[in-house]
Amino acid sequence: MELDDAVVVFNEARPRLMGIAYRMLGSHSEAEDLVQEVWLRWQAADRSTVQSPVAYLSTAVTRLAINASQSARARRETYIGPWLPEPVDTSADPYLGAERGEALSFAVLLVLERLSPTERAAYILREAFDYQYDELAAVLQSTQPAVRQLVSRARKRIRAERRTEVSGGEQKKLLTAFVAAARSGDLGELEQLLAKEAISYSDGGGVARASKFPVVGRERVAKYYRAFHTRFWQGVEVELGTMNGQSAVMCKRDGELFAVCTVIASPDGIDEVLWMMNRSKLTAVA
Repeated sequence: MELDDAVVVFNEARPRLMGIAYRMLGSHSEAEDLVQEVWLRWQAADRSTVQSPVAYLSTAVTRLAINASQSARARRETYIGPWLPEPVDTSADPYLGAERGEALSFAVLLVLERLSPTERAAYILREAFDYQYDELAAVLQSTQPAVRQLVSRARKRIRAERRTEVSGGEQKKLLTAFVAAARSGDLGELEQLLAKEAISYSDGGGVARASKFPVVGRERVAKYYRAFHTRFWQGVEVELGTMNGQSAVMCKRDGELFAVCTVIASPDGIDEVLWMMNRSKLTAVA
């Protein structure tokens, strides 16, 4: 295969490669670095021996992501404050290169962080990219019974830790109402919107002014937003978008994006409020 043809093949596979790498790492910037590494390997490879270029490229990015996720976990242990995934704009590509949008929502990405890298890879390739078990075994250099176990364990973990979420329309409605109540400092409305065990996470990474600890409980969360509403929201422009397949709010001051906010909600109300405020993690949506 000539280089010009190799470029075409790689560009066609690129959305899939980004989709795998992003789900594995929860970081758009790190996923881009991995995809670039796969491109360099693809250039240098003996492509005449490759029967399925897409399988070759997908296997390469998965194995690189497994290795990268091990070092990423060590870095996150020293991360300042809560770590949240980098938001990605999915308005143009709702499934981010996958067969379906599984393993893309913030709720699932946060659970995936607590799985082993190989469990995460098996779940992502099976649930989002519809890999068959013989394909999974080849990618992960394992056996079919072993990869079935990996997928099964991951499914059970996600089912156990993930609450029943409301519809996309209801999530958007709750998010919009929450932002309005937080902006006005309406304590009663905030308490009405929040579930009893609601948690607020703010990812500032030590570079943005944000709480370094989660705020837990309906009353505490409501009072937290009430306490700083006059300072935080002054001069802020709010824009609704679609991040990771769900509604999110982009906050700008003087035309510059400084925060992305979304909520995870169940029939009991808003369970989690997520603030991505580390500006280095907002480049994919800025």
